[in-house]
Order: sequence, then C-alpha cells, then structure tokens
Amino acid sequence: MPLRDHIQAIKREDPAAKNTLEILLCYSGLHAVLFHRVAHWFYQRRFYVTARFISQFSRFLTGIEIHPGAKIGKRLFIDHGLGVVIGETAEIGDDVLLYQGVTLGGTGNERGKRHPTLGDRVVVGTGAAVLGNIRLGDDVKVGAGSVVVHSVPDGSTVVGIPARVVKGRAEALGTLEHGRVAECAEEGQDIEQLNDRIRELEALMRLLLEDRVGNGRG
Repeated sequence: MPLRDHIQAIKREDPAAKNTLEILLCYSGLHAVLFHRVAHWFYQRRFYVTARFISQFSRFLTGIEIHPGAKIGKRLFIDHGLGVVIGETAEIGDDVLLYQGVTLGGTGNERGKRHPTLGDRVVVGTGAAVLGNIRLGDDVKVGAGSVVVHSVPDGSTVVGIPARVVKGRAEALGTLEHGRVAECAEEGQDIEQLNDRIRELEALMRLLLEDRVGNGRG
C-alpha cells in the first residue's frame, strides 16, 4: 500500500494533522504500522526471533504493541496509540480506526485463531477490549471502555461490559465521536434497568397471587 494513501487517510480522519511532515515525524501510530510491515515480512518467512525483535523495538519507541503475526489491512489509523495491543492472530480490515488503550486480545491459552477479526471501517474507542476469536463486521463502532466478547454484525454500534448493540442515535455518530457513544449507552442502560424493574414487579405479583391463593385454600 502506498505511504501516500496512509498519510492522506490520517489527514482525513484527524483534524489535528497539519501537514505531511508532521505526520511522518510525530505520529506514532504510523510508525508502528510501518515497523509492523517489516516485522510481518520476517514472520511470514519464519524468522520469528527477528520479527519479534523488530516488534518489541517498535513497542519501545511507540508504546504500541503489534504482534508480527497479525494481519493488517490498508490505511489503519492508530490515533495517539499508547497502550494499544494487537495479538498474533488478529486480522484487521481496511480503513480501521483504533484509539489509545485498545486491546485486540485472546481469552485463554487456546491455540490456532484466538484473536478477533475486524472488518472494514471499524472504529474502536479508547480503552476498549475486543477479546477472542470473534468478528466485528464492516462499519462497526465500539464505545470507549467497552469489552466485546461476541461477534457483532455489520453496521452495529456496541457499548458496555459486556458490550451490547445500541441502536438509534448511535448509528448517526461520526468516526471521531466515539466518546459520544456513552450517551447512547446511558439510554440503553436506562431501558435495561426499566426491564429489570418490570421483571422484579412481575415476580412480586406472582408471589402475592400465590400467597393469596394459598390463604384462600386455607
């Protein structure tokens, strides 16, 4: 993929990006992806130690850890990026946006495919964790601080711990508005709390009816 395309994608997504020189010199997310290309080349040719050394050197410089075995598509933008961790069998589509503190991790000591797959144009908010061999479909948005442990269909927005699909206003949010997903989460939590209260009242009514029937028989 041409470096020019990657730089243009960063300019398009980040209003703070002033010019190409600033991006080349100061954007650790771009540096991490470039290092990963080299590390992944060695990994594919079974030079595992060399690949891991390059990835660890990149981690030291950028604060972003990408396992050399991970498969990354075109124009991945890691915004700020400190604390981002991408596991060995993770797969990332094109035009994905990851914020700082994101984890694409596994859930145990299983072998084989154990890290998530992200479709195209996925946005993962600050501090979110996507765990296990699951798939996030195209155009999925993950709210800041969420923990995703199940696959998510195309075009969905998920929030919470564990993450749940939130519809409505969340669908209209832009890619850089991951913080506002919390507003939609509050709506979803209010509805869920209301449902819990209804279930409690239904259970109480059943108990009262059973008690009344029992007293009537006595």
